[in-house]
Amino acid sequence: MSLFGLGNRNQKTFRPKKSAPSGSKGAQLQKHIDATLGSGNLREAVKLPPGEDINEWLAVNTVDFFNQVNILFGTLTEFCTANNCPTMSAGPKYEYRWADGVTIKKPIEVSAPKYVEYLMDWIESQLDDETIFPQRLGAPFPSNFRDVVKTIFKRLFRVYAHIYHSHFQKIVSLKEEAHLNTCFKHFVLFTWEFRLIDKAELAPLEDLVESIIQL
Repeated sequence: MSLFGLGNRNQKTFRPKKSAPSGSKGAQLQKHIDATLGSGNLREAVKLPPGEDINEWLAVNTVDFFNQVNILFGTLTEFCTANNCPTMSAGPKYEYRWADGVTIKKPIEVSAPKYVEYLMDWIESQLDDETIFPQRLGAPFPSNFRDVVKTIFKRLFRVYAHIYHSHFQKIVSLKEEAHLNTCFKHFVLFTWEFRLIDKAELAPLEDLVESIIQL
């Protein structure tokens, strides 16, 4: 059974799922995430477990949220096309351009699916770089690790913002809105707990974010 309860039709992901950092306490922390999420209390589930390293917790959750967005967007690839979504937007007031600072230094306008493709490639390259996300037990995290994580979450938020503004009716028709809302609530509570996204960046979904935080 798929995450959405829709059989095998939605088993595809936009990218192959990533596993938690193996050499770290990733597997152990992933079990903690799964167990606490199973309790249904998302506010508790996002909190740093007692005695755990903050960077380890950020790392394993970054992989987890990458996979969640990956699966969600994978269900929309036939609807979110360059023709339907020629720009990466979140409503009429917000448009996102892509730059990674390496191969594309000047922000360029691309279609929404192309933006998400660039984004997932970029996040994968960060997750696979052992100088940023160490795989060996005890290997140090870089001094700028939190900044890297903040950039990843800021950009993952943009995918949620695009889905809600451009594809929510399609999500409803697929009967996936409850799963989308739960994933986004988890995402918002986690990013709020660790102050990973500046409030101005949340503006496209401000009312929804506020309702989640105040629950």
